[in-house]
Amino acid sequence: MQDALVLPPQQALIGGEWVDTATTLQVEAPASCEPLARIARSQEGDVKAAVESAHQAFSGQLGEWASWSARQRSEWLLRFANIIEAHHEQLAQLECADTGKPMTQARGDIGACARYFRFYGGAADKLHGETIPFETDFAVMTLREPYGVCAQIIPWNYPSQIFGRCVAAALAAGNTVVLKPAEDACLSVLRLAQLAVDHGLPAGALNVVPGLGAEAGAALAAHPNIDHLSFTGSPETGTHVAQAAAQHHVPVTLELGGKSPQLVFADADIDAALPAVVRGIIQNAGQTCSAGSRLLVQREIAESVVANLSERFAALRCDAGEADADCGPLINARQKAKLEARLAAAEADGIRVAAKGQLAASAPSGGHFVVPQLLTDIPEGHEVLQEELFGPVLVVQVFEDEAEALALANATDFGLCAGIWTRDGGSQLRLAKGIRSGQVFINNYGAAGGVELPFGGVGRSGHGREKGFEGLRSYTRIKTVAIKHD
Repeated sequence: MQDALVLPPQQALIGGEWVDTATTLQVEAPASCEPLARIARSQEGDVKAAVESAHQAFSGQLGEWASWSARQRSEWLLRFANIIEAHHEQLAQLECADTGKPMTQARGDIGACARYFRFYGGAADKLHGETIPFETDFAVMTLREPYGVCAQIIPWNYPSQIFGRCVAAALAAGNTVVLKPAEDACLSVLRLAQLAVDHGLPAGALNVVPGLGAEAGAALAAHPNIDHLSFTGSPETGTHVAQAAAQHHVPVTLELGGKSPQLVFADADIDAALPAVVRGIIQNAGQTCSAGSRLLVQREIAESVVANLSERFAALRCDAGEADADCGPLINARQKAKLEARLAAAEADGIRVAAKGQLAASAPSGGHFVVPQLLTDIPEGHEVLQEELFGPVLVVQVFEDEAEALALANATDFGLCAGIWTRDGGSQLRLAKGIRSGQVFINNYGAAGGVELPFGGVGRSGHGREKGFEGLRSYTRIKTVAIKHD
C-alpha cells in the first residue's frame, strides 16, 4: 500500500509557498512502525512568518483574499469540495496509513471533510447580521465580521475531518488561517493544503506549520497577533493553550476530552442499541473524544446485555488499516503504554474483563495494537469510570431507575456526548434536559457524524461550539452600528 501513497509536500506552507524548515520529523505508520515520511519541524520563526502572512492576506497586503466577496468564498469552497471528492481514494489511503484506522473509516473521514466544505460553501453568503428596533430616530444594525487571523491546533485522530470543520468554517466567514496539525498524523492535511493552493486559494489565506506541540503549537497559541484560536486535544494541553491565548485576550474554542455515557433501559430496542454501543467505542480504536466509553444498563436486562456484548467483543478483530478490520492500532507507543498501564491497574483492582477482541494473525508485529475490551464489576469512582482512556475499552455500570441513570451519567467532570436508549418519550426528554452534555442522541449515537449539528462540550470537555451554523458564527464577531437620523 505504501507504494501507492501520493505523499504531499513535507514542508511548511507559508504565504502560498512550500518552505523548508531547519529540521524535520520522522512520521511512522502506527500499524507497522515503519517510516512513512519526514515532515517539517516548524519553530517559532516559522510560526511568526505564517502569522504575518495570514495577517497580510487578511489586510489585503498579500494576494487577493481580502477582496473576495462572500459569494466568491462560497464558490471556491464548493469547488474545493468537488476537488476533495475527486481525490477521495488518494486522501483516504494517506489517512489510513498515517493514523492506522481501517480504510472504511478513512474513506468516511474524507467524505466528511468534503461535506464540511460543501456545507460551509453553501452557508458563506448567508451569514448576516440583523436590524434592531430601537428609538424612532435611530436605525440600528449588527454586522457579523471575521476575526482576522485564526490559529487552529488540530489533533491526530481525525486530521482530515477536523481540517474540514475548522478551515472551511474560518474561510467561509472571511478569516485567514494558520493551522498547526499534529506531528503524529498530518499527511492528509498537508495534501489537502496542497490541493487548496493548487486550485486557486489565494496566498496567505491558509498557512500550515507542522511540528511539535511544545514548539510550533506553543508558539502559535502565544502569538500576540492571532485574533482567534481553536484547539482540539486533551484537557491538560487545552489548559496550557487557553492560558497562553489569555495573555493577549484572544478568544478560544476548546474541544477537549470525553467520557460519554450510553444509557440502555429495559424497554430499549436492544437489537438497535447494542451494535451502536459497540460502534461507539471501537471507531478509530476508541481514540475519539466523543466515544461512547461508558455503558449504563438497567439492572433487569444487565446480565443479558453483558452476555450479548461479550459475544460481540470476542468477535472483534484488530489489524492494519488496509485490512479494514474492526479496529486498527493506537497512534503511537506512548498511547499504547499509557492504556496498558491503566488496564493492568484495573485488573489489579479486581475489575473483571468480561470479553476481549482478538489480534488478527495478519497484523504486523510491533504495531501499537490494543484489542477491544469490555470491563465490568467496577467500584464506584474508579479511574476507569472517570478518566478518558482513549482506547477501545467499554466500561459497564448498572442502574436501577431513571434517577440513578441520570446521576451516573453526570458523575464525571466531562460532558461532551450522551446516548439514551428507551421508548419512553417522557424519559427521553427528562434525561436529555438533565444530562450535562453538549450533545444528546436518543435511540442513536453520533447521528452519522452530523456536519450540520453544533458540537462541543461542558466542563472538562471544553467550551464553544463547532460544526453547523453555530460553528460558522463562532468565527465571527458582532459589531453594532447605531445611526441617528432626523
